[in-house]
Amino acid sequence: MKISLTKTQRPKVKPLDETSLGFARTFTDHMFIVEYEADRGWFDPRIVPYQNLSLNPASPVFHYAQEIFEGAKAYSLDNGEVGLFRIADNARRMNRSAERMCMPGLDVDLQVQAIERLVDLDRDWVPKSEGTSLYLRPTMIADGSSLGAHTATRFIYFIIASPTGSYYQQGSKPIRIRIETRHVRAVKGGVGRAKTGGNYAASFKASYEAKAEGYNEVLWLDGRQQRFVQEVGAMNMVFVVDGKLVTSELGDTILPGITRDSVLTLAREKGMEIVEGQIAVDYLFEAYDQGLLTEAFGTGTAAVISPVGELTWKDRTMTLNDNVIGPVSQMFYDELVGIQRQRLADDHGWTSLVPRYNP
Repeated sequence: MKISLTKTQRPKVKPLDETSLGFARTFTDHMFIVEYEADRGWFDPRIVPYQNLSLNPASPVFHYAQEIFEGAKAYSLDNGEVGLFRIADNARRMNRSAERMCMPGLDVDLQVQAIERLVDLDRDWVPKSEGTSLYLRPTMIADGSSLGAHTATRFIYFIIASPTGSYYQQGSKPIRIRIETRHVRAVKGGVGRAKTGGNYAASFKASYEAKAEGYNEVLWLDGRQQRFVQEVGAMNMVFVVDGKLVTSELGDTILPGITRDSVLTLAREKGMEIVEGQIAVDYLFEAYDQGLLTEAFGTGTAAVISPVGELTWKDRTMTLNDNVIGPVSQMFYDELVGIQRQRLADDHGWTSLVPRYNP
């Protein structure tokens, strides 16, 4: 399908201070939209000026949370070009989420081309300072005009983009995490592995309570026994125990993170031992008491690598690496950012350049 283009006649004022961008608070001049109807399939892919959507109040997205999204980034490179990182993997994960939420998949090549063309058109919005990027949010929502509790027959897929700084206000400084013991995020057989908005909405209460107590994030446990580590709201978790990387095995309840996969790939190439399995909280605290648990960090598109300085469970708190980023966390952060910004060799075909379409 050919993507049509309508340029804005009223360009926005771009942020001047890249040190205070925050996370996804302003948006670029344009957006991508394509629509779906059951008897037509996907049609009319287009880039248009950033605008509000007009939806029927009965649209299933409002009532039954039939919605999915992705998160990706475009990076300013030292040579003046703009780069992308594992963008086709984001598109493939979008389709896996769509399958779980009974929504139509969208051709991976079309998703990638839509991102490339949107970023190319708005490339002047890509911030250049260290630690900044253009955050990309592909989203699919259920459209329609019926309150029947069943899958929709009409959908809208769109992409918006935002110049973005650090996900956390403190940047790469270690964060404080509380292990949640009352609420659960996902259960076996549910939608925990899909990137759907309901998973995040379900986490807000626990996150709100934790932040009121001074924590940055909540670490979720399994929904059955409240014993085994799952993930943090926007990140997978990795622990460094006796020199090994220990992380929860993927399943119905954990989002298969692209950054997580990148870290584990790099670790294997370094000869590091990786343990993927069920991680009991008491095992982590025993390892900490024995001096074996030395670091913990989250992995995700938004923060890349987010070191953990404090981890609290009930009445116990562990302080990791004197509350500063540890050598393993720093190593993976430096290597990943170096690859993403194409300063280091990419031996995996993860990176690409945004073409200059010059429409």
